[in-house]
Amino acid sequence: MSALLEGKKILIVDDDRDILGAIRQAVEDEQGETLTAEDGNTAVELAEKHKPDLIILDAMLPKRSGFLVMEKLRNSMEPESRPKIIMITGNPGKRHQEWATSLGANAFINKPFRMDKLIQTAGQLLS
Repeated sequence: MSALLEGKKILIVDDDRDILGAIRQAVEDEQGETLTAEDGNTAVELAEKHKPDLIILDAMLPKRSGFLVMEKLRNSMEPESRPKIIMITGNPGKRHQEWATSLGANAFINKPFRMDKLIQTAGQLLS
């Protein structure tokens, strides 16, 4: 039986190194290939260079917010080459969720979250 994320390239973006490390480990446990970034500008560079299948993207980041990352990728990548995006945030407000969805987020998960929920959502988006 293959792992849930086997053969998938996933960019994980969060400025909290503990969260970044935990998500990275969970993705790698499911055989996903990981790239990581701690700020929005690095996230854009890595996404444009490596064309990940999925981005797990924190909303609030240094240098460029997750929202601005999505906006930049929407403008710089062809629709068929854009990665799926899971936006994660500590802000429970509906406005952020609506904004993320309008920019192309495929899923929105509030922190704190169960890691198995995040991995399950990633698997569903990539299946």
